[in-house]
Amino acid sequence: MFSLAIVAMLVLAAGCAKVPQAEIDSTQASLQEAQMAGAELYQPEQMAALQDSFNKVMEQVEAEKSKFFASYGDAKDKLATISQNAVQVKQSAIERKEMIKLEIQTSLTEISALLAENNELIEKAPKGKEGVAALEMIKTDMSVIEATVAETNSLLESGDLIAAQGKANAAKEKAMGINTEMKTVMEKAAKKGKR
Repeated sequence: MFSLAIVAMLVLAAGCAKVPQAEIDSTQASLQEAQMAGAELYQPEQMAALQDSFNKVMEQVEAEKSKFFASYGDAKDKLATISQNAVQVKQSAIERKEMIKLEIQTSLTEISALLAENNELIEKAPKGKEGVAALEMIKTDMSVIEATVAETNSLLESGDLIAAQGKANAAKEKAMGINTEMKTVMEKAAKKGKR
């Protein structure tokens, strides 16, 4: 009779395994910190994978709740892993943001140098009939690039790095295109002058 009572108590104790709420809360906090660091923008695949893993663990926890002999050991292990990975994803998002900022700053410096060189080339460019109209179009394009640089700086200050990076890349590409076009025109003019 006594041994039956002990078995009954063990069965009840095993059946009353507690939901790992502290681990769930801790994992949710880690995921939120990663989101606040911009992981959804700067490490979207990793963040989506973490969220998916967390959702699966929560489904597993719900399934265990309905069992008489609930066991949350596996769920606890998975939650700990998700938490650790969330910290890593948060860190890589922060690093990615810094890298993008650096890329934007580098692009802005290069654009500034290209604009200065392009302005010099415009001054030296041949001013024939077609040349004047072409130079006016180029000057308009240069104004657009300068406006894009200003927008890029505003976006950079507001923390919209993805949009700032896109604007900087577009402005740099346009400035390089003008630079190449101007140098080609200058070379052709120089060759004609030598004849």
